[in-house]
Amino acid sequence: MKNRFIFLITIVFLIAGCSKNEETPIIKSEEKKLTIFFINDQHGQLDNFSKIKHIVDLEKENTNVITVCSGDIFSGNPVVDNHPQKGFPMIDVMNRAGFDLSVLGNHEFDYGELILTDRMDQANFEWVCANVDMSNSGVPDPFEYQTISVEDIKVTFLGLVETNGSNTETIPSTHPWRVKNLAFERPENVIEQYKDIKTQENSDLYIALTHLGFNGGSSSLGDTQIAEQYPYFDLIIGGHSHQEINTIINDIPIFQSGANLNNLGKIELTIKDQTVQAVDYELIDLNTYAEFDTDLKTIIDDYNDLPYLNEVIGYSHLQHAKSKVGCFYTDALKGAMNVDVTFQNTGGIRSTLNKGDITNREIFEISPFNNSTVIYEMTVTEIKNFLKGSSAGFYYSGIYIEQNGDAIEIKDLNDNIIPDTTILSVGTNDYIPAVYSNYFPTDGEVQLLTDAETVISYLQNDNDQVNYPNCDQYFNYQ
Repeated sequence: MKNRFIFLITIVFLIAGCSKNEETPIIKSEEKKLTIFFINDQHGQLDNFSKIKHIVDLEKENTNVITVCSGDIFSGNPVVDNHPQKGFPMIDVMNRAGFDLSVLGNHEFDYGELILTDRMDQANFEWVCANVDMSNSGVPDPFEYQTISVEDIKVTFLGLVETNGSNTETIPSTHPWRVKNLAFERPENVIEQYKDIKTQENSDLYIALTHLGFNGGSSSLGDTQIAEQYPYFDLIIGGHSHQEINTIINDIPIFQSGANLNNLGKIELTIKDQTVQAVDYELIDLNTYAEFDTDLKTIIDDYNDLPYLNEVIGYSHLQHAKSKVGCFYTDALKGAMNVDVTFQNTGGIRSTLNKGDITNREIFEISPFNNSTVIYEMTVTEIKNFLKGSSAGFYYSGIYIEQNGDAIEIKDLNDNIIPDTTILSVGTNDYIPAVYSNYFPTDGEVQLLTDAETVISYLQNDNDQVNYPNCDQYFNYQ
């Protein structure tokens, strides 16, 4: 063995001697090309996935492609939300469109833990989220980060979800009763743990795939704060705030494609020496894009073929913005639940109401979360404490609410002040008392119908005409 080693050393020196007058060749790293397609906040919208598949398949003929989602896959389309397997049509079309990865958005938790388990198991793509622990729930834990290899390119994605869903718990903006066995951490408390992942994975790119919103302000972490405070990412692809974002902060490109599957983000990258050399970005308008994958469109058309959703149940006399829908919605809850007062959180009104015939589909789009309805007996003082302590805005019906200085006045519909000791029946969806549990009694009477079903019942049985040219049934304590 020793003689063989001496022989090899001799050969090396002979070669070196023969080459000493020649230039030593310099090995140059090659540029790599990659296209990343992404969507965010599709909220159950299916129709444009056939176009996405067509676009992605064409691009794969020419270059390396990765396709990702920045969260909020569910909640917003009754075809998906009311399917016998809640959410499955969305997983099915994402599988068929060729998605590689998704971060968990806050609305992925809307259906509860058992259903989320099934949907995650059915996905052919991977899930990432670094600030959730599902080990005590039976729901499969997502990867904190995941590295995807395409040809000779390695891209690592770190997933993060917002946790601004409660004043008393660290949870995303979803129904608190549906994440009881899941443990969340603030994203700013975990992100530093993953600062060296690019080196550890020997990746060409390190991308934050987030569902945080573009700007968290002074109180929470958003994509802006990540770029400013944790500048070790090559890109940030975000969601949650439903914006069209194409900007650079602290030399880090940040992107977001809007919402409801109206657009597809296309990021074309030139990479060299594990560094981005060039970025070209295009926001593709899917509503004007003409081509589509025929087979996937047929599958989506089959999912959409639900005559019940197109059943006419009322008439809207004008185009109602969300604020006016809030007035109608709380009036409808009050009438159908036969209570003194109703409240509806602003985030629970998800859509406007068009002029013309009202269908079941429209009501489910306005209120897609399948929240139960519940009736409480509360004193006027308890209602005031709720309005003050929640620091949130609500639509309401059945009373007048005014703020005078630091005090709240509650009046009946004849403009008479209601004494603080008066007990009123209060109807609401169960999301509100779940989030603000310390302001509500524990003995609420849960109703048979969800909030959307209650409004549908009102239109069918009480008043099918909706006409709110002017209304002021909103209060937010300042």
